[in-house]
Amino acid sequence: MPLSPKSFFRAVSQIPEWALYILYAERLYVCGIIGYTGKGNAIELVVQGLKNLEYRGYDSFGYAWLDENQVKTRRQVGEISNFNADGNAKTAVANIAIGHTRWATHGGVEERNAHPHLSRNGEIAVVHNGIIENHAELKRFLEKKGFRFGSETDTEVIPHLIEHLMDEGDDYESAVRKALRQLKGRFAVLVLSSSHPKIIAARNGSPLVIGIGGNGNFIASDIPAFLKHTKKVVFMEDGDIAVVNETVKLLSLRDGSPAERETQHINWDFQQAEKGGHDHFMIKEILEQKETLLKAASQGNGVIERVASMINSSFGTYIVGCGTAGKVCLTGTYLFSRIAKKHVNFAFGSEFPSYQHFIKPNSLLIAVSQSGETADTLEAIEAAKSKGAKVVSVLNAIGSTMQRQSDISIPINAGPEICVASTKATTAQIAVLTMLAYACDGRIDEGRALIEETAEKISEMLTGEYLANARAVAESLKHNESMYIIGRGLNYPIALESSIKLQEVSYIHAEGFAAGELKHGPIALIGKGTPCIAIVANDETRNDVIGNATEVKSRGGFIIGISPENHDVFDIWLKVPDCGDASPIANIIPVQLLSYYLAVFRGNNPDKPRNLAKSVTVK
Repeated sequence: MPLSPKSFFRAVSQIPEWALYILYAERLYVCGIIGYTGKGNAIELVVQGLKNLEYRGYDSFGYAWLDENQVKTRRQVGEISNFNADGNAKTAVANIAIGHTRWATHGGVEERNAHPHLSRNGEIAVVHNGIIENHAELKRFLEKKGFRFGSETDTEVIPHLIEHLMDEGDDYESAVRKALRQLKGRFAVLVLSSSHPKIIAARNGSPLVIGIGGNGNFIASDIPAFLKHTKKVVFMEDGDIAVVNETVKLLSLRDGSPAERETQHINWDFQQAEKGGHDHFMIKEILEQKETLLKAASQGNGVIERVASMINSSFGTYIVGCGTAGKVCLTGTYLFSRIAKKHVNFAFGSEFPSYQHFIKPNSLLIAVSQSGETADTLEAIEAAKSKGAKVVSVLNAIGSTMQRQSDISIPINAGPEICVASTKATTAQIAVLTMLAYACDGRIDEGRALIEETAEKISEMLTGEYLANARAVAESLKHNESMYIIGRGLNYPIALESSIKLQEVSYIHAEGFAAGELKHGPIALIGKGTPCIAIVANDETRNDVIGNATEVKSRGGFIIGISPENHDVFDIWLKVPDCGDASPIANIIPVQLLSYYLAVFRGNNPDKPRNLAKSVTVK
């Protein structure tokens, strides 16, 4: 019987601290933070910003503001999207505020663990994203100084430590800088003081971006938090500390010296970060693939050909990513082999350290990521750079850490992807890798034409009738608790990615297999009525996959075929266009739709799957 949240956290509280550290360090999810100072109503702007950031964490939220030189706070368990601005947000007017939407890591889903956290004297408020690896050591030190802790979080040590340093004689800014220098681990922090009408922010491994507005300045963990109000941004770098009020002052966290950072203009539209009349971001972003594939194909020849030249001349090319991006990378290995006759090595970001011994100064690492902040992939980049290798990143996030650490970055141009489960970014990443493979073979124009043709075919496919058909298929499958997906060649990684999509949002136990491997074990799981999705491309693998699907059906399996052509073995057929080498792009879209509609029929929120957040910024 599954544990209730309270029972779970009661059980976790009995685990030794050293074991908890390992648990947290291995799988920690991001939170969303935002601050505003200016002429507008800071509370309203911060609350709206948190709603725009909810994909980064949605089990609790809170905000703090200044009211006549006092720090006031509101904290609440639950999704901020369900929060109607009452009381404080309607009647309180403030010109400076900070906020946080949380995904629980240290401490249970309780109001006392929600951010902001206050100092002992109540004069300092802090919101924080990341992990403080030495928080237990700092907590013991502060407890000996008489500080008491009201939460189970690692964050609470920060305001107490700042207060302690100010008690020792440091001024406010120096105390913040000294306190943050004592933290070990990845973090992004915003600090608010009752006596100093400014926000102090710092980052080390977790993203922070400053928005420069006409009526005030923002600072947040992601651009959609303030995109409606400004497109002028400054991306903070690791080791930066910012003092934000009517001006923005950037300093070195290490010694307080000035830091120069470029102001950039973001070309995203605010409407891209809105649902646009759809029930969920997921379905909106699935349908946007009609346009995002064309945007991915609009890359100038220069950057694609330059990277292709690096691949052709490298002593070993490695392609790394995590989660869905990892499956895209695996797809890339098939594309480079098939199109360019090139051997490209693949590893998940978290597994790359085991391969780094093969890296040489003339090797090349290609990192694929939607956010550009994935910790495991960033560590792979660091390992490659330490060996003198070049780094190329394929990214959606402008100004991300990964972009700044790369020698060359290729944008996929998908625009903001808000749903936790990646859809449009996935196909845009595959499109870019397809063009790179063609460019390695001296046929970049042919590769671009293939992606443009695929985009047109997908636009023709995604009709209202097609969506209704996918919805009906999902309704017929909604009571199943297990599902299998098979594919071969280019579409074996797509079978793996299909299983991720189904797992993420429908919560169905789904597994993807290389179709030829079924008879070596997994076919034992097939019983009467077991759903099996067969991904069948019009290539050299077609007859073999049909044969494998027939093996499943003969054991009682129920076959859902994704293919350009129908076949007798299919119990249900979801037609896709024949896109040749771009078949992985076309074939994943029906599974994205099935996953979405299954989530809706099963009462899940597809935009906010349980236990997940958009990007993982620590290991």
